[in-house]
Amino acid sequence: MNSTFSGPFRAGDRVQLTGPKGKLNSISLEPGSTFHTHHGFIAHDDLIGQPDGTVVANSVGVEYLALRPLLTDFVMAMPRGAAIIYPKDAAQILAQADVFPGATVVEAGVGSGALSLWLLRALGADGRLSSFERRDEFAVIARENVAAFLGYDPGNWNVTVGDLAEALPNIHPDSSVDRVILDMLAPWECIEAVADALKPGGVVLCYVATVTQLSRVTETIRSTGLFTNPDPSETMVRTWHVEGLAVRPDHRMIGHTGFLVTARRLAPGAVLPELKRRASKSEYSDDDVEAWTPGALGERGISPKSLRKRVRQAGASAAVARERERETNELSETDLLE
Repeated sequence: MNSTFSGPFRAGDRVQLTGPKGKLNSISLEPGSTFHTHHGFIAHDDLIGQPDGTVVANSVGVEYLALRPLLTDFVMAMPRGAAIIYPKDAAQILAQADVFPGATVVEAGVGSGALSLWLLRALGADGRLSSFERRDEFAVIARENVAAFLGYDPGNWNVTVGDLAEALPNIHPDSSVDRVILDMLAPWECIEAVADALKPGGVVLCYVATVTQLSRVTETIRSTGLFTNPDPSETMVRTWHVEGLAVRPDHRMIGHTGFLVTARRLAPGAVLPELKRRASKSEYSDDDVEAWTPGALGERGISPKSLRKRVRQAGASAAVARERERETNELSETDLLE
């Protein structure tokens, strides 16, 4: 039983408070604790037992809207080891890769676990998610973030620390995987291993940040002759201001965050029909390849001290969520016995 997403607020629940100016604050409910601002405070006990979507006044009468954070809210605020995939891109990944309940999906790298949460939700209890991550610290943060949101450690999810190209054949036999999602600096290094693991008709989707990565992974997929012609795209989201007759696009928008490249695995021995139109320039030089290497892409690192702090934060949130779910399950079993 998982009541993390509904019912009255309970101790240990994550709650999102929205103030009169629209500012968001996320807190974990603890009996006897208080949430302080420059204009009064709210006792956590005033929220525990209240329904989701309630409005509560603080000590000086300022009203706050209390809601459980959606998955979108959670992934934007959770502790991060690596940069996360934005919700707008996660939604397109689920759609373009056609992730379905019961599928077997491979993900690399796992980063901070944001995409893992979206994939687990789409796969359902009958699906299987295998995530690969080269850095152990990132794998720990991802595991704890997933547990913090779900309240438990999913039995249909495993995280392998290591290189995908080397580890994938040891975990998934050839032609046994439905979908592969690659979120890494150099996805072209793993295309051959991915081709072996995918079922005929299976989908590979690569998420890359720069045009040089986009060009190289597209040409690599095309050059194997094992996939359909790659389909690259990007997603931009623009919100609108709507008040009466004042209707206009907002001045700020979520623009470029990354490119998606999708292709489908051909059947063994199948040869893709020649396209009538090709890009004007499909060749690239050694200098171009050097510009595409991970060392030239300017990957931003994270200090060991900051990474250790985020591991502790993710672990603390996960411990609270696991304990809350354990207590809920115990109460449910007691009710059944009575």
